[in-house]
Amino acid sequence: MQEVLSQQEIDSLLNALDQGAVTPEETGADQQDVEAKNYDFRRPNKFSRDHLRTLEMLHQHFARVLSNFLSGYLRSSVNVEFASAAQIIYDEFIRSVPSPTVLTVFTPSPLTGSALMETNIHFVLPVIDLLFGGPGKGMDEERELTDIEVSVMKKLNSKILDNLATAWKEIYEIKPQVQAIETNPRLQQMYSANEVVALITFTVGINEENRGMINICLPFMVLEPVMSQLSMRQQFQAHKSREVSQREVELAKYCLRETRVNLEAVLGSTDITIEEFLHLSEGDTLLLNQKINQDLILQVEGSSKFGVQAGQYNNKKAVQVVSLKERENESV
Repeated sequence: MQEVLSQQEIDSLLNALDQGAVTPEETGADQQDVEAKNYDFRRPNKFSRDHLRTLEMLHQHFARVLSNFLSGYLRSSVNVEFASAAQIIYDEFIRSVPSPTVLTVFTPSPLTGSALMETNIHFVLPVIDLLFGGPGKGMDEERELTDIEVSVMKKLNSKILDNLATAWKEIYEIKPQVQAIETNPRLQQMYSANEVVALITFTVGINEENRGMINICLPFMVLEPVMSQLSMRQQFQAHKSREVSQREVELAKYCLRETRVNLEAVLGSTDITIEEFLHLSEGDTLLLNQKINQDLILQVEGSSKFGVQAGQYNNKKAVQVVSLKERENESV
């Protein structure tokens, strides 16, 4: 470790140099050679590890929020996972984006400047298929999107950015506003090629079959006013561990009340041969494996959840919940 000189020692050394008592070579005789480090001025390090770590924690929370939103909005199984947070230059990001894609330009008000969100075609096509009533399968070959499909994705991406604002409120209150949608990334030369950006990457699984990606590009000049907040990790963790407010509880209850689920009451099951099935006619009786004194099973989205009794309500067939199947399984 090199010794740090006091101001008095520095003044004495300078006076000795002026009087010729010591030579410049003598002043550095005891110093060890210091190894120089390369520095690329085209890639300045503007995001510290602390900044990137805070962005990682923040967008891990965003991935969980987005998973819940997309699963409910698309009425399908959607799993969003945080992949990475890295510092690159704008030119590298644009060159890495495939074509065609859906590139959403948005302004994170009140911050100035524009950021970008890229949803690639492997995410977009299954989502569009779900929104139009399909099973959520992608296409074997990539293709250009129609004007109607771009308009649909603009509405969905606006809702995705609303969830980004929800995750960011722990650090800074933003209101993302969509400015434009572009399918050709080469046309979005918004910043200089060497502008430093933070690239946040997510992987998206839809119906456990299709795998797509979402990339969020946040330029340094956009985040510069809030860089101090990104460095306050302890404050961020304190916000994360705070108690849930009553407003958030009411919002969660409202979302649950508006969520539609498929319920099926299972009367029982049996096994018959194909020949017996072909000879079935009106009035025939099938013997099920369900005893008359046993509760029927109520399935929620295909999973057995409740024991129920059949009856009528307002002159309509109905069931009454009398037990929880999960608790019964735990007690066995």
